[in-house]
Amino acid sequence: MDIQPQTTQPISDDQELAKVLAGVSQESNNLDFEASPIVPTPTSSQVPNIIQPDADNSDLNSIKKDALTELRPLVDKLDLAPEEKFDTYLLLIRSTDDKELIAPAHLAAQNIADETRRAQALLDIIKEIDFLSAPAQPTV
Repeated sequence: MDIQPQTTQPISDDQELAKVLAGVSQESNNLDFEASPIVPTPTSSQVPNIIQPDADNSDLNSIKKDALTELRPLVDKLDLAPEEKFDTYLLLIRSTDDKELIAPAHLAAQNIADETRRAQALLDIIKEIDFLSAPAQPTV
């Protein structure tokens, strides 16, 4: 019996391609794979405590609240460039949701010399007003 080497011929149409693929899928059904080893899942005592918050968060939040309270009256007295003053007001607004800071932040934004930066600051004021004016979303 003569064994002739199998030559690869280009596939000319969709039907021939379908036949070739059907042959491949039939051959793949006869493949024997080794079972992958089962890797045990680490228990919580084996996983480092990276994600869980520390008990010190309440201390940090208390310090943050105090710092924000202390910073609020100082901002008006600070001798800062309008951009920096606006950024400070924006930080305070976003940290405290204090609507009374909108007017001084708006004034600081109006005093920014660079038109592009002033436009961005004014847009930030609008976003903050929209956020603070939106009705509270019920928690689910």
